[in-house]
Amino acid sequence: MSWEQIIDKYGRIIEKRLEAFLDENVKQANNYHPFIGKIYADIEEFIMRKGKRLAACSTLLVYKGYTGEVDERILNICVAIELYRHAILVHDDLVDLDDTRRGGPSLHKKFMNNYSPYDNRFGEGTAVLAGNIAYALAFRAIIDSGFPQETINKVLRLTCTGYRDVNESQILDLLFEQKDVSVEEWTIMASKRAVSLFKVTLLTGAILANAPESDLPLLEMAAENMGYSFDIQDDIIDSFAKKEEYGRSTCLDISKNKKPLHIIHALNSKEPKKIEALKCLLGKQFLSFGEKDLAKQIIRESGGLETAKQTSKNYSLRAKTLITKTSLTIDVKEFFNNFIHYIEQSLDWYN
Repeated sequence: MSWEQIIDKYGRIIEKRLEAFLDENVKQANNYHPFIGKIYADIEEFIMRKGKRLAACSTLLVYKGYTGEVDERILNICVAIELYRHAILVHDDLVDLDDTRRGGPSLHKKFMNNYSPYDNRFGEGTAVLAGNIAYALAFRAIIDSGFPQETINKVLRLTCTGYRDVNESQILDLLFEQKDVSVEEWTIMASKRAVSLFKVTLLTGAILANAPESDLPLLEMAAENMGYSFDIQDDIIDSFAKKEEYGRSTCLDISKNKKPLHIIHALNSKEPKKIEALKCLLGKQFLSFGEKDLAKQIIRESGGLETAKQTSKNYSLRAKTLITKTSLTIDVKEFFNNFIHYIEQSLDWYN
């Protein structure tokens, strides 16, 4: 099977368990107050929108790669991973003022639309609290997963660290909108962004499977390289994908004056006129099609795009090498290496 078919197979199993978990929590919330029940139903709709479930599938496959099993306990953990991931997405969308997520409104926008008699502060504030609820539910799913308490404690510590890390990186991401940024600073910020999610997902599966101690640093380094590669690719997609491919407006990072790696490299080029032209576009809230095309042209011609692509490919290569060194089963190694290759290959789609 291809990596996409594997994701589809296990993603459907995870979604069934996730939906049952969320349905039960909607019922409990309704017993407390009907309006809270509505909020939980909104959270469920947001989380259950069709997606790859890559985070939870990664945890499941690492676990399977050491135990040879997919049991009830790991499915409970997969529910937690999806809740954890979506807690991050809810807050990320709110911080970045993004209106859409996976073909529908972001959660704060959904609350604004559904409860329009109330002011925007209600929608935004409720989204903050809903993200907190999703995070709390993730912890509950881990605690009730059925694994030994000592192992659960390790996963809880890992998850706490990952959540703190991603919040720290988001603060830097916001700060970078206000200042010039070096490649070194970007690397520091990105070391706790997607990297933190990949570390949580891969290491959780390994810890729960009692993987060999010698494999843990290999998986941690692989997750780090996968995270960097994914981050660069994701940022390139924002700037260079077509709207119909991306599912939402493009060049949002440019309009918010964000500093993804390809823009940092473009701003470090030796062409002052192009740098100034790009700076004039960064932070402009409403970019015309022509202005978007101009920004992309400058990033291409300055070498920023190609340099960022090559950096992502270098991280991908290191990640594949590290995965191969683990004692995961061959089929699981192939899954991760094929997924990493997809990230690497997809970079060439955007020019």
